[in-house]
Order: sequence, then structure tokens, then C-alpha cells
Amino acid sequence: MNTVIEEMKEYALSYNVPIITDDGLSFLLDYIRKNHVKKILEVGAAIGYSAICMCGADPEVEVTTIERDEKRYLEAVKNIKKAKLEDRIDLIYHDALDVSLEEEYDLIFIDAAKAQNQRFFERFGNNLKDGGTIITDNMNFHGLVYVEETEIDSRNLRQLVRKVKTYKEFLEENTKYRTKFYDIGDGLAVSVKK
Repeated sequence: MNTVIEEMKEYALSYNVPIITDDGLSFLLDYIRKNHVKKILEVGAAIGYSAICMCGADPEVEVTTIERDEKRYLEAVKNIKKAKLEDRIDLIYHDALDVSLEEEYDLIFIDAAKAQNQRFFERFGNNLKDGGTIITDNMNFHGLVYVEETEIDSRNLRQLVRKVKTYKEFLEENTKYRTKFYDIGDGLAVSVKK
């Protein structure tokens, strides 16, 4: 499995596919182990990197992961097969906002379109077990959440940063969850359902 993971990291670097940082991944895997997480929903499979790594945290972990980009989805299918994890990873090719799931999960990992974080959180919150956790990646958005908006040239980028900040406020004010923010990797939000 390590060979597959190394190949995926190289592919991500070569083709500019955003994957979780090593520090962020390390935190995520520790969290899975310490909290005996078994059922995970991931929003944003990309090439299957984090889903495969999460399965490596515990032999009982099962992941449902959603990806809407066809090229990345097909790459993820290939990688999951290579890692021999087809029986533990359920890969859905669809826009996550149009996916309805019945199952309940111990952990939901949001690592998709940053502008939609709050919508993903609200859409899948009902699929989270009481006491379960939603972890959101890229909360620091490459450090841009700490920069004055006037210093960001691109209008689209400014809007994206604004949405990440709004999402952070939404998490801080959400009384159904207890959220902690970590400056690990590109910033993680860990929201535990009360």
C-alpha cells in the first residue's frame, strides 16, 4: 500500500491535484485511531489519497467518498483497485450537494470546494452519529485567511477567502457542535456533535 500512496503523492504533485498535507493527514489518522472511528464519509475524494490512507489507520475502517470531477474520479478508481480496497471504499461519482445518504457515520471529512463547506456541513450533518465528528480541511486557505482582503489581487480569491472566514464564524456560533481549530497542515476544524 505504501508504494500506491507514494505514487499518488507524485501524481498529485505532477498534475496539481490538491491533497491533504502530511501534517494534516497525520492528525487525521491519529484522530481515527484514538476515537475508534470505523465509518467515514469523505466529501471530495480527488484521486483517493486520503480515503486510502484513512483505511490504513485501522483494518475495520470503511470509507464512503464522493467526487464530482470525472478525471479525478477515474484516477481514484484506479488507485483504490491498486491498493486492493474496493471492499472498504465506496466511491461515488457525483456532485456531493446532490447526493442523499441514509447511513450514519462516526466521522465526516470535508475536503472539497471551499466555497461550499457550509452547505456540505449542513447537508451531511444529519448523517453524523451523536458524538461524531466533522473535520474540515483548508481552514487557513494557504494563510490567506490572515491577510487583509485589500492585499489579495484576485476578486474570485477574495470571495473564496471571505467564504472560508464566514464558514469559520458559522462553526464558532453553531451550538450543536463543539469546534476546535488547529493550525496543522493548511488548518483543520474539528467539530464534535453534542
